[in-house]
Amino acid sequence: MISEPVVAPAPTELKEIATDVVRRAMAGGATAAEAVVREGSEFSTVVRLGEVETLKESGSKAIGVRVFFGQRAASTYSSDFSAAGLEQLVGSALTLARMTSEDPFSGIPDLKQLGSIPGDLDLYYDDVYSLPNQDRISYARRCEKAALDADVRIRNSEGGSFDAAVGHKVLANSHGFVGEYQRSYCSVAAVPIAQSEDGAMQRDYWFSVARSLSRLESPEKVGTIAAQRTLRRLGARKVKTAQVPVIFDPMVATSILEHIFEGVNGDSVYRGASFLAGKVGQKIAGDSVNVIDDGTMPGGFGTSPFDGEGVPTRRTVVIENGVLKSYLLNSYSARKLGLQTTANASRGLAGTPGIGPGNYFLQPGTKTPQAIIAGIPEGLYVTEFLGHGVNLVTGDYSRGASGLWISAGELAYPVEEITVAGNLKEIFFNISEIGNDLEFRGAVACPTIRIDGLTVGGE
Repeated sequence: MISEPVVAPAPTELKEIATDVVRRAMAGGATAAEAVVREGSEFSTVVRLGEVETLKESGSKAIGVRVFFGQRAASTYSSDFSAAGLEQLVGSALTLARMTSEDPFSGIPDLKQLGSIPGDLDLYYDDVYSLPNQDRISYARRCEKAALDADVRIRNSEGGSFDAAVGHKVLANSHGFVGEYQRSYCSVAAVPIAQSEDGAMQRDYWFSVARSLSRLESPEKVGTIAAQRTLRRLGARKVKTAQVPVIFDPMVATSILEHIFEGVNGDSVYRGASFLAGKVGQKIAGDSVNVIDDGTMPGGFGTSPFDGEGVPTRRTVVIENGVLKSYLLNSYSARKLGLQTTANASRGLAGTPGIGPGNYFLQPGTKTPQAIIAGIPEGLYVTEFLGHGVNLVTGDYSRGASGLWISAGELAYPVEEITVAGNLKEIFFNISEIGNDLEFRGAVACPTIRIDGLTVGGE
């Protein structure tokens, strides 16, 4: 096993490569072009019952180009950075672009829209790649061991894991924009399995994720929480069908936010595939609902100095006091809708940019989760959803769930094999309480929320 420190790879001259590809495309007759170059290294290990089950380390480098002939566009990508490879990359894109149909809404953003947020956005730390492999494996092993040692009923494990990654991205276009940034990421997780006296088994998980190793929660803490979350599921039962208040744990509450995101996604809106189409300026949720998308937050998992098209990221109020204020758009959907981009373009190496979140969250309230639970005589606390069952055109909502039953203001016993049903148009209005426990573990975050008017389907 390698034991010496592994040093993060130094960024190569990706700017020169990106600008050269754009220059080649323009020299080949393109009216506009953009290139994106990505380079990164990843490490991942899974330890199961103390033994290393997987160990992966990889590095990658690739480039994509999108070219335009007027309003005809095409894109190609490659991992071949040789002169011949780049020539073929550009030549293929130019050939394809000449053959495609015209789209009056296609094109890169206007020059005046382009730019990059200055300064350090706290996105990159060398320390995520500073550990010897044995120490990385130790993170995973310690996390799993803490879970296994927490209780004699923890009998098995799907593993402890440790991941680290660093990446470097450059975007250049024919308006002269050239932007770049680096990101780092690390995480530790455990997935223990508990068994009750009657042989029934349950599993759950917990994890910590950070930009820097120094900000990662200890493996022991993560493993212990994973065990607690697993143990509380033992003895799960069904409940009778009822209409009761439902509390969404923060890990599942993000799904409600994601449904709102899908509803305000400009692509869905201009296609008429969203129940929120045409609702800007209208009340769509309760007074306490404020949803923000902010790609500028230092250290955020959805932060970047510019979006996938080179437009500086920004803070967008999506919902304010229950009123829909803005859709989330890239330049294409903005043109389709006669609006301005919100700098939410998201893109891979090839294809047209899509729409993605910055740091997208529901503004927290003032109550603790415990206080919200204490106010419910009988209800459901959801900790996991199964399947989808959401229709974004009609808003119909029905999902399999498991969690804990609330009785007399306390978490009483675990429940499973139930469904939670309603309609999103009503669900957003029926968010009656919002917790103070907002914590980002990804680009989308939500505190504990209470929703009234849902039907819990059981026996």
